Amino acid sequence: MKRLSYLAAVFALVAAAPATAASVDAAATVRHVIGEKSYRAAASALDSGHDRWVDDIVTITQIPSAPFKEQARAKAFSEMLRKRGLDATIDEEGNVLALRKGIEPGPAVVVSAHLDTVFPEGTDVTVKRDGTRLMAPGVGDDSAGLATLLALVDAMNAGKVQTRSDILFVGTVGEEGLGDLRGVRYLFTKGAYQGRIRAFFSLDGSGLDGMTTGATGSKRYRVSFKGPGGHSYGAFGIVNPMVALANTVTDLYKIQVPADPKTTYSASVVGGGTSVNAIPDNVWLEVDMRSASADELANLEKQFLAIVPRAVDAENAARSTQPGKISAELKPIGDRPAGFTAPDAEIIRFAEAAYRAEGLTVEKDTSSTDSNIPMSLGIPAVTMSRVAEGGRAHAPDEWIDVSKAPNVKLKRILLSTILATAGVR
Repeated sequence: MKRLSYLAAVFALVAAAPATAASVDAAATVRHVIGEKSYRAAASALDSGHDRWVDDIVTITQIPSAPFKEQARAKAFSEMLRKRGLDATIDEEGNVLALRKGIEPGPAVVVSAHLDTVFPEGTDVTVKRDGTRLMAPGVGDDSAGLATLLALVDAMNAGKVQTRSDILFVGTVGEEGLGDLRGVRYLFTKGAYQGRIRAFFSLDGSGLDGMTTGATGSKRYRVSFKGPGGHSYGAFGIVNPMVALANTVTDLYKIQVPADPKTTYSASVVGGGTSVNAIPDNVWLEVDMRSASADELANLEKQFLAIVPRAVDAENAARSTQPGKISAELKPIGDRPAGFTAPDAEIIRFAEAAYRAEGLTVEKDTSSTDSNIPMSLGIPAVTMSRVAEGGRAHAPDEWIDVSKAPNVKLKRILLSTILATAGVR
């Protein structure tokens, strides 16, 4: 998608939004929520429950949850929800689901955080503490998100909050890497709540100044290059799949992509070969392509898919194919849809009003989170911070700061936004 057509699409969607969305006074709605006795009691519980929130972060972090191996954490998280009075279940994909019933039948509002981390089995996930800083692989992403979800349940229970809509609390699987959003994808396309969700919150990321309202789409491929192989000296002069791989990477990095909407690519992982003195018979490459625009992502993918056969043909033409030719096999390993929530959607305006009520201004950004799926389906969704401050996500030295005041403030913002969206009696 060209830049102007992308912006035109955004403005067209805004113009086509239902009139009722713009007619809702978001600030007045949030003021009403904050003025309710039940909210004030819930907010007080967020303050008094701060230490429990910290303890929950430590407990969750120290339950390993490697990609595709979230079962132990899912079982523990479901039990934590049950202890809070919710009937938690685990669906066929591995997601944890717990429904807090509203007073009016109809589609639910989802509040979610993801169970998986990027770290493999065997990673030391012991939490270390230095003052108000907690450090461990996955301590923020998204262990803190799961703990924040529990804190919101505690607050609603303490305040005896009644919402008009059901609130479905979800711990999703497969948010990271090759998980390819499999948990939230299942929730919206195959699970028991398919077609029964009207708004979606993901608790992910850190900070008091931002929320994600746009979905960065991605396409990921593993390309396996195969050839006859042979001795590096004795078979010198025959085709080499490593050359086709190298030319694929070189030509990929010649592609010009727009800065707005931001579009990127990365040759990320390579492997193969058997010995330094052998021409390999098999090498492979993994590539990641991303864009905030579905059209730009499709254009980038098309160019990449054309590069691979050209690289293969060029190598087959450059050297001897007497013992066999080079071939390439492309395997999709990731497909995250792009999308966005319209700027005037109630869920966004409620969040903005909630931030203003706490004396803050929130900046909107685009990222790749569980919200990609509902955004791509046209369901209002935002990703909001799980913790007020953190850093080094996806690194072994990941950290978060659990200072009380900013984190309680963040949870108040989350609470008032969610309750404005779900409606309070």
